[in-house]
Amino acid sequence: MAMIRRQNPTILSLLFSLLLSLFAIASSKVFFEERFTDGWEERWVKSEWKKDENSAGEWNHTSGKWNGDPEDKGIQTSEDYRFYAISAEFPEFSNKDNSLVFQFSVKHEQKLDCGGGYMKLISGDIDQKKFGGDTPYSIMFGPDICGYSTKKVHAILNYNDTNHLIKKDVPCETDRLTHVYTFILRPDATYSILIDNQEKQTGSLYDDWDLLPPKQIKDPEAKKPEDWDDKEFIPDPEDKKPEGYDDIPKEIVDPEAKKPEDWDDEEDGEWTAPTIPNPEYKGPWKPKKIKNPNFKGKWKAPLIDNPDFKDDPDLYVYPKLKYVGIELWQVKSGTLFDNVLVADDPEYAKQLVEETWGKQKDAEKSAFEEEEKKQAEEEAKNEPESDAEDEEDEEESDAEEAEADSEEAKATSIDDIKHDEL
Repeated sequence: MAMIRRQNPTILSLLFSLLLSLFAIASSKVFFEERFTDGWEERWVKSEWKKDENSAGEWNHTSGKWNGDPEDKGIQTSEDYRFYAISAEFPEFSNKDNSLVFQFSVKHEQKLDCGGGYMKLISGDIDQKKFGGDTPYSIMFGPDICGYSTKKVHAILNYNDTNHLIKKDVPCETDRLTHVYTFILRPDATYSILIDNQEKQTGSLYDDWDLLPPKQIKDPEAKKPEDWDDKEFIPDPEDKKPEGYDDIPKEIVDPEAKKPEDWDDEEDGEWTAPTIPNPEYKGPWKPKKIKNPNFKGKWKAPLIDNPDFKDDPDLYVYPKLKYVGIELWQVKSGTLFDNVLVADDPEYAKQLVEETWGKQKDAEKSAFEEEEKKQAEEEAKNEPESDAEDEEDEEESDAEEAEADSEEAKATSIDDIKHDEL
Protein backbone atom coordinates (compact mmCIF):
# COMPACT_ATOMS: atom_id res chain seq x y z
CA MET A 1 0.00 0.00 0.00
CA ALA A 2 1.45 3.35 -1.07
CA MET A 3 2.23 5.86 1.68
CA ILE A 4 0.73 9.34 1.31
CA ARG A 5 3.25 11.96 2.42
CA ARG A 6 1.79 15.16 3.78
CA GLN A 7 3.58 18.39 2.91
CA ASN A 8 4.40 20.87 5.64
CA PRO A 9 1.73 23.61 5.32
CA THR A 10 4.26 26.29 6.37
CA ILE A 11 6.63 25.37 3.51
CA LEU A 12 3.74 25.34 1.05
CA SER A 13 2.66 28.78 2.24
CA LEU A 14 6.18 30.16 1.85
CA LEU A 15 6.52 28.68 -1.63
CA PHE A 16 3.18 30.14 -2.64
CA SER A 17 4.18 33.60 -1.33
CA LEU A 18 7.50 33.38 -3.19
CA LEU A 19 5.76 32.44 -6.44
CA LEU A 20 3.33 35.34 -6.04
CA SER A 21 6.23 37.72 -5.41
CA LEU A 22 8.15 36.44 -8.45
CA PHE A 23 5.03 36.75 -10.59
CA ALA A 24 4.44 40.33 -9.41
CA ILE A 25 8.04 41.31 -10.22
CA ALA A 26 7.88 39.56 -13.59
CA SER A 27 4.70 41.45 -14.48
CA SER A 28 6.01 44.86 -13.36
CA LYS A 29 6.62 47.53 -15.97
CA VAL A 30 9.97 49.25 -16.13
CA PHE A 31 9.68 52.41 -18.21
CA PHE A 32 13.28 53.47 -17.71
CA GLU A 33 16.28 51.93 -15.99
CA GLU A 34 19.81 53.28 -16.24
CA ARG A 35 22.89 51.78 -14.61
CA PHE A 36 25.27 53.87 -16.74
CA THR A 37 26.90 50.94 -18.47
CA ASP A 38 28.82 51.34 -21.75
CA GLY A 39 26.88 53.34 -24.31
CA TRP A 40 25.16 55.53 -21.70
CA GLU A 41 26.07 58.68 -23.66
CA GLU A 42 23.89 57.49 -26.53
CA ARG A 43 20.92 57.34 -24.16
CA TRP A 44 21.48 60.72 -22.49
CA VAL A 45 21.59 64.18 -24.03
CA LYS A 46 23.90 66.79 -22.52
CA SER A 47 22.17 70.16 -22.57
CA GLU A 48 23.86 73.26 -24.01
CA TRP A 49 22.14 75.40 -21.37
CA LYS A 50 24.57 77.93 -19.86
CA LYS A 51 27.32 77.05 -22.37
CA ASP A 52 27.26 80.53 -23.89
CA GLU A 53 27.95 81.90 -20.39
CA ASN A 54 30.87 79.49 -19.90
CA SER A 55 29.20 78.16 -16.73
CA ALA A 56 28.05 74.72 -17.95
CA GLY A 57 29.73 71.86 -16.09
CA GLU A 58 31.02 68.58 -17.50
CA TRP A 59 30.02 65.09 -16.37
CA ASN A 60 32.49 62.30 -15.59
CA HIS A 61 31.66 58.59 -16.04
CA THR A 62 33.13 57.07 -12.89
CA SER A 63 32.59 54.92 -9.81
CA GLY A 64 34.06 57.71 -7.66
CA LYS A 65 37.08 57.97 -5.40
CA TRP A 66 35.66 55.31 -3.05
CA ASN A 67 33.11 52.68 -3.97
CA GLY A 68 31.80 49.20 -3.33
CA ASP A 69 32.42 48.04 -6.91
CA PRO A 70 34.83 49.87 -9.27
CA GLU A 71 32.94 48.48 -12.27
CA ASP A 72 29.63 50.01 -11.16
CA LYS A 73 29.85 53.52 -12.58
CA GLY A 74 27.56 56.52 -12.59
CA ILE A 75 27.86 60.13 -13.75
CA GLN A 76 29.49 62.74 -11.54
CA THR A 77 29.68 66.53 -11.56
CA SER A 78 33.31 67.54 -12.12
CA GLU A 79 33.67 71.35 -11.99
CA ASP A 80 33.00 73.81 -9.16
CA TYR A 81 30.67 76.80 -9.56
CA ARG A 82 28.86 75.27 -12.53
CA PHE A 83 25.37 74.51 -13.81
CA TYR A 84 24.61 70.94 -14.90
CA ALA A 85 21.79 69.72 -17.16
CA ILE A 86 21.37 66.32 -18.78
CA SER A 87 18.30 64.25 -19.74
CA ALA A 88 17.18 60.93 -21.19
CA GLU A 89 14.02 60.03 -23.10
CA PHE A 90 11.81 56.97 -22.65
CA PRO A 91 8.54 55.86 -24.31
CA GLU A 92 5.73 58.17 -23.19
CA PHE A 93 3.37 56.66 -20.60
CA SER A 94 0.65 57.53 -18.10
CA ASN A 95 0.61 56.32 -14.51
CA LYS A 96 -3.22 56.27 -14.40
CA ASP A 97 -4.51 53.28 -12.38
CA ASN A 98 -0.93 52.29 -11.50
CA SER A 99 1.72 53.15 -9.00
CA LEU A 100 4.57 55.37 -10.11
CA VAL A 101 8.05 54.68 -8.72
CA PHE A 102 10.89 57.17 -9.22
CA GLN A 103 14.22 56.05 -7.75
CA PHE A 104 17.95 56.77 -8.01
CA SER A 105 21.13 56.72 -5.97
CA VAL A 106 23.25 59.78 -5.21
CA LYS A 107 26.60 60.27 -3.48
CA HIS A 108 28.14 63.60 -2.48
CA GLU A 109 31.88 62.85 -2.46
CA GLN A 110 32.67 66.51 -1.86
CA LYS A 111 32.12 68.14 1.50
CA LEU A 112 28.95 69.74 0.20
CA ASP A 113 28.18 73.25 1.45
CA CYS A 114 25.47 74.08 -1.04
CA GLY A 115 24.10 72.01 -3.91
CA GLY A 116 21.36 69.67 -4.99
CA GLY A 117 21.17 65.95 -5.63
CA TYR A 118 17.65 65.86 -7.09
CA MET A 119 16.23 64.62 -10.39
CA LYS A 120 13.17 65.49 -12.46
CA LEU A 121 10.44 63.66 -14.38
CA ILE A 122 9.27 65.66 -17.38
CA SER A 123 6.11 65.37 -19.46
CA GLY A 124 5.38 66.17 -23.11
CA ASP A 125 8.00 67.15 -25.65
CA ILE A 126 11.10 69.20 -24.89
CA ASP A 127 14.25 70.18 -26.74
CA GLN A 128 16.78 68.21 -24.73
CA LYS A 129 19.64 70.38 -25.99
CA LYS A 130 17.93 73.36 -24.29
CA PHE A 131 16.86 71.55 -21.12
CA GLY A 132 17.59 73.78 -18.12
CA GLY A 133 16.27 75.54 -15.04
CA ASP A 134 13.28 77.07 -16.85
CA THR A 135 12.11 73.79 -18.40
CA PRO A 136 8.71 72.81 -16.92
CA TYR A 137 8.71 69.51 -15.05
CA SER A 138 6.12 67.19 -13.51
CA ILE A 139 8.02 65.91 -10.47
CA MET A 140 11.23 67.06 -8.83
CA PHE A 141 12.58 64.74 -6.18
CA GLY A 142 15.76 64.25 -4.20
CA PRO A 143 18.10 65.70 -1.57
CA ASP A 144 19.05 69.37 -1.33
CA ILE A 145 21.72 70.82 0.98
CA CYS A 146 22.54 74.48 1.46
CA GLY A 147 24.19 75.84 4.58
CA TYR A 148 22.76 74.94 7.97
CA SER A 149 19.11 75.66 7.16
CA THR A 150 18.48 73.43 4.12
CA LYS A 151 19.11 69.71 4.51
CA LYS A 152 15.99 68.10 3.16
CA VAL A 153 14.41 65.90 0.53
CA HIS A 154 12.55 67.89 -2.12
CA ALA A 155 9.27 66.44 -3.37
CA ILE A 156 7.78 69.03 -5.71
CA LEU A 157 4.69 68.15 -7.75
CA ASN A 158 3.37 70.15 -10.67
CA TYR A 159 -0.40 70.50 -10.79
CA ASN A 160 -2.21 72.78 -13.23
CA ASP A 161 1.10 74.35 -14.28
CA THR A 162 2.05 75.28 -10.71
CA ASN A 163 4.85 73.71 -8.68
CA HIS A 164 3.85 72.67 -5.16
CA LEU A 165 6.38 71.84 -2.43
CA ILE A 166 5.65 69.11 0.09
CA LYS A 167 4.55 70.61 3.41
CA LYS A 168 6.23 67.96 5.56
CA ASP A 169 9.88 68.11 6.48
CA VAL A 170 11.87 65.12 5.20
CA PRO A 171 15.55 65.26 6.30
CA CYS A 172 18.10 63.96 3.79
CA GLU A 173 21.39 62.14 4.34
CA THR A 174 24.39 64.46 4.70
CA ASP A 175 27.40 62.12 4.71
CA ARG A 176 29.68 61.36 1.74
CA LEU A 177 28.40 57.87 0.98
CA THR A 178 25.87 56.56 -1.55
CA HIS A 179 22.19 56.67 -0.63
CA VAL A 180 19.10 55.63 -2.56
CA TYR A 181 16.06 57.91 -2.75
CA THR A 182 12.66 56.47 -3.70
CA PHE A 183 9.37 58.27 -4.38
CA ILE A 184 6.22 56.15 -4.71
CA LEU A 185 2.93 57.63 -5.91
CA ARG A 186 -0.17 55.41 -5.75
CA PRO A 187 -3.59 55.45 -7.48
CA ASP A 188 -5.32 56.16 -4.14
CA ALA A 189 -3.40 59.48 -4.03
CA THR A 190 -1.09 58.30 -1.26
CA TYR A 191 2.69 58.46 -1.42
CA SER A 192 5.83 57.23 0.32
CA ILE A 193 9.38 58.57 0.44
CA LEU A 194 12.13 56.04 1.17
CA ILE A 195 15.84 56.42 1.79
CA ASP A 196 17.91 53.24 1.49
CA ASN A 197 14.70 51.17 1.39
CA GLN A 198 13.51 52.65 4.70
CA GLU A 199 10.27 54.65 4.69
CA LYS A 200 10.91 58.18 5.94
CA GLN A 201 7.58 59.81 5.12
CA THR A 202 4.15 58.78 3.93
CA GLY A 203 0.76 60.41 3.57
CA SER A 204 -1.77 61.78 1.11
CA LEU A 205 -1.55 64.23 -1.77
CA TYR A 206 -4.63 65.92 -0.31
CA ASP A 207 -2.97 66.61 3.04
CA ASP A 208 0.74 67.11 2.32
CA TRP A 209 0.60 69.38 -0.74
CA ASP A 210 -1.69 72.33 -1.47
CA LEU A 211 -2.74 70.93 -4.83
CA LEU A 212 -6.44 71.55 -4.22
CA PRO A 213 -8.34 73.98 -2.00
CA PRO A 214 -9.04 72.46 1.46
CA LYS A 215 -12.10 70.22 1.72
CA GLN A 216 -13.30 72.11 4.78
CA ILE A 217 -12.90 75.70 5.93
CA LYS A 218 -13.79 77.67 9.04
CA ASP A 219 -17.36 78.90 8.94
CA PRO A 220 -17.02 82.62 8.07
CA GLU A 221 -20.47 83.31 9.59
CA ALA A 222 -19.68 81.75 12.94
CA LYS A 223 -19.12 84.07 15.90
CA LYS A 224 -17.92 83.41 19.42
CA PRO A 225 -20.90 83.35 21.84
CA GLU A 226 -20.99 86.32 24.19
CA ASP A 227 -21.00 84.07 27.26
CA TRP A 228 -18.02 82.02 26.04
CA ASP A 229 -15.32 82.20 28.72
CA ASP A 230 -11.88 81.53 27.22
CA LYS A 231 -9.81 82.70 30.19
CA GLU A 232 -8.00 79.65 31.55
CA PHE A 233 -6.90 81.41 34.77
CA ILE A 234 -8.56 84.16 36.81
CA PRO A 235 -7.57 86.20 39.90
CA ASP A 236 -8.37 84.40 43.14
CA PRO A 237 -11.32 86.30 44.70
CA GLU A 238 -10.33 84.92 48.15
CA ASP A 239 -6.81 86.29 48.00
CA LYS A 240 -6.29 89.43 50.11
CA LYS A 241 -3.49 92.00 50.06
CA PRO A 242 -1.37 91.71 53.23
CA GLU A 243 -1.57 94.62 55.66
CA GLY A 244 1.21 97.15 55.17
CA TYR A 245 2.13 95.77 51.71
CA ASP A 246 1.95 99.22 50.09
CA ASP A 247 4.22 100.68 52.79
CA ILE A 248 7.20 98.60 51.66
CA PRO A 249 9.59 100.96 49.82
CA LYS A 250 11.23 100.05 46.48
CA GLU A 251 14.63 101.11 47.78
CA ILE A 252 16.34 101.28 51.15
CA VAL A 253 19.49 102.91 52.49
CA ASP A 254 22.50 100.71 51.93
CA PRO A 255 23.34 99.46 55.43
CA GLU A 256 26.92 98.71 54.34
CA ALA A 257 27.58 102.25 53.10
CA LYS A 258 29.90 104.42 55.17
CA LYS A 259 30.73 108.08 54.93
CA PRO A 260 34.19 108.48 53.37
CA GLU A 261 36.85 109.63 55.80
CA ASP A 262 37.89 112.51 53.55
CA TRP A 263 34.32 113.78 53.16
CA ASP A 264 34.09 117.49 54.00
CA ASP A 265 30.51 118.60 54.73
CA GLU A 266 31.38 122.26 54.14
CA GLU A 267 32.96 121.62 50.76
CA ASP A 268 31.10 118.48 49.64
CA GLY A 269 27.71 119.12 51.24
CA GLU A 270 25.81 116.88 53.59
CA TRP A 271 26.68 113.22 52.98
CA THR A 272 23.74 110.98 52.12
CA ALA A 273 24.03 107.21 52.16
CA PRO A 274 23.27 105.59 48.77
CA THR A 275 20.18 103.44 48.32
CA ILE A 276 19.88 99.90 47.06
CA PRO A 277 16.89 97.82 45.83
CA ASN A 278 14.79 96.59 48.73
CA PRO A 279 14.80 92.77 48.77
CA GLU A 280 11.44 92.89 50.59
CA TYR A 281 9.75 94.83 47.78
CA LYS A 282 7.78 92.52 45.45
CA GLY A 283 6.24 95.10 43.13
CA PRO A 284 2.58 96.14 42.91
CA TRP A 285 0.36 93.63 44.63
CA LYS A 286 -1.66 91.27 42.45
CA PRO A 287 -3.95 88.47 43.60
CA LYS A 288 -2.71 85.01 42.75
CA LYS A 289 -4.22 83.19 39.74
CA ILE A 290 -6.42 80.11 40.00
CA LYS A 291 -8.01 77.81 37.43
CA ASN A 292 -11.18 79.29 35.97
CA PRO A 293 -14.07 76.91 36.77
CA ASN A 294 -16.00 78.35 33.80
CA PHE A 295 -13.18 77.93 31.28
CA LYS A 296 -14.54 76.39 28.05
CA GLY A 297 -11.28 76.28 26.10
CA LYS A 298 -10.12 78.44 23.22
CA TRP A 299 -13.04 79.08 20.91
CA LYS A 300 -12.68 77.81 17.36
CA ALA A 301 -14.99 78.45 14.47
CA PRO A 302 -16.70 75.22 13.34
CA LEU A 303 -15.63 73.71 10.02
CA ILE A 304 -17.95 73.59 7.02
CA ASP A 305 -17.60 72.10 3.54
CA ASN A 306 -15.61 74.38 1.28
CA PRO A 307 -17.81 75.52 -1.63
CA ASP A 308 -14.64 76.06 -3.72
CA PHE A 309 -13.41 72.50 -3.28
CA LYS A 310 -13.82 70.25 -6.29
CA ASP A 311 -12.28 66.82 -6.05
CA ASP A 312 -10.03 65.50 -8.80
CA PRO A 313 -9.96 61.69 -8.99
CA ASP A 314 -6.92 61.98 -11.27
CA LEU A 315 -4.94 64.10 -8.83
CA TYR A 316 -2.09 61.57 -8.89
CA VAL A 317 -2.04 61.14 -12.68
CA TYR A 318 0.72 62.33 -15.01
CA PRO A 319 -0.55 61.34 -18.46
CA LYS A 320 2.49 62.09 -20.64
CA LEU A 321 5.66 61.27 -18.75
CA LYS A 322 8.51 61.07 -21.24
CA TYR A 323 11.88 62.23 -19.84
CA VAL A 324 14.09 61.98 -16.80
CA GLY A 325 16.55 64.80 -16.17
CA ILE A 326 19.17 66.22 -13.83
CA GLU A 327 19.43 70.01 -13.54
CA LEU A 328 21.67 71.43 -10.83
CA TRP A 329 23.80 74.32 -9.66
CA GLN A 330 26.82 73.27 -7.59
CA VAL A 331 29.31 75.39 -5.67
CA LYS A 332 31.46 72.30 -5.08
CA SER A 333 31.35 69.44 -7.58
CA GLY A 334 31.54 65.74 -6.82
CA THR A 335 27.91 64.54 -6.77
CA LEU A 336 27.50 61.13 -8.40
CA PHE A 337 24.19 59.74 -9.73
CA ASP A 338 23.48 56.09 -10.56
CA ASN A 339 20.82 53.38 -10.86
CA VAL A 340 17.96 55.54 -12.12
CA LEU A 341 14.58 53.80 -12.23
CA VAL A 342 11.10 54.77 -13.42
CA ALA A 343 8.66 51.89 -12.95
CA ASP A 344 5.26 50.87 -11.58
CA ASP A 345 6.27 48.27 -8.98
CA PRO A 346 7.67 49.23 -5.55
CA GLU A 347 8.80 45.63 -4.98
CA TYR A 348 10.97 45.66 -8.09
CA ALA A 349 12.48 48.97 -6.94
CA LYS A 350 13.19 47.51 -3.52
CA GLN A 351 14.87 44.48 -5.08
CA LEU A 352 17.04 46.74 -7.27
CA VAL A 353 18.23 48.62 -4.18
CA GLU A 354 19.28 45.37 -2.50
CA GLU A 355 21.06 44.14 -5.65
CA THR A 356 23.09 47.33 -5.98
CA TRP A 357 23.43 49.56 -2.92
CA GLY A 358 22.65 46.72 -0.49
CA LYS A 359 25.55 44.57 -1.74
CA GLN A 360 28.04 47.42 -2.01
CA LYS A 361 27.39 49.70 0.98
CA ASP A 362 29.72 47.96 3.44
CA ALA A 363 32.63 47.80 0.99
CA GLU A 364 32.05 51.44 0.04
CA LYS A 365 32.10 52.52 3.69
CA SER A 366 35.37 50.65 4.26
CA ALA A 367 36.90 52.25 1.15
CA PHE A 368 35.80 55.69 2.36
CA GLU A 369 37.29 55.15 5.82
CA GLU A 370 40.55 54.00 4.23
CA GLU A 371 40.62 57.11 2.04
CA GLU A 372 40.03 59.32 5.08
CA LYS A 373 42.86 57.56 6.91
CA LYS A 374 45.27 58.11 3.99
CA GLN A 375 44.29 61.76 3.78
CA ALA A 376 44.93 62.28 7.49
CA GLU A 377 48.36 60.65 7.17
CA GLU A 378 49.26 62.85 4.19
CA GLU A 379 48.21 65.97 6.05
CA ALA A 380 50.33 64.94 9.03
CA LYS A 381 53.40 64.47 6.77
CA ASN A 382 52.94 67.88 5.18
CA GLU A 383 52.76 69.82 8.43
CA PRO A 384 55.19 72.84 8.46
CA GLU A 385 58.53 72.14 10.16
CA SER A 386 59.43 75.70 11.15
CA ASP A 387 57.87 78.98 12.27
CA ALA A 388 58.98 80.55 8.97
CA GLU A 389 57.03 77.96 7.03
CA ASP A 390 54.06 78.54 9.33
CA GLU A 391 54.09 82.27 8.56
CA GLU A 392 54.43 81.69 4.82
CA ASP A 393 51.60 79.16 4.80
CA GLU A 394 49.44 81.48 6.88
CA GLU A 395 49.95 84.33 4.42
CA GLU A 396 49.09 82.07 1.48
CA SER A 397 46.06 80.74 3.34
CA ASP A 398 44.82 84.27 4.09
CA ALA A 399 45.11 85.20 0.42
CA GLU A 400 43.31 82.02 -0.65
CA GLU A 401 40.56 82.55 1.93
CA ALA A 402 40.04 86.13 0.76
CA GLU A 403 39.71 84.91 -2.83
CA ALA A 404 37.45 82.02 -1.75
CA ASP A 405 35.24 84.40 0.25
CA SER A 406 34.83 86.57 -2.83
CA GLU A 407 33.93 83.56 -4.99
CA GLU A 408 31.64 82.15 -2.28
CA ALA A 409 29.80 85.46 -2.03
CA LYS A 410 29.17 85.38 -5.78
CA ALA A 411 28.15 81.72 -5.63
CA THR A 412 25.84 82.26 -2.67
CA SER A 413 24.13 85.07 -4.53
CA ILE A 414 23.54 82.79 -7.53
CA ASP A 415 22.49 79.92 -5.29
CA ASP A 416 19.98 82.06 -3.42
CA ILE A 417 18.35 82.78 -6.77
CA LYS A 418 18.29 79.05 -7.58
CA HIS A 419 16.66 78.14 -4.26
CA ASP A 420 14.11 80.93 -4.65
CA GLU A 421 13.15 79.44 -8.01
CA LEU A 422 12.35 76.09 -6.38
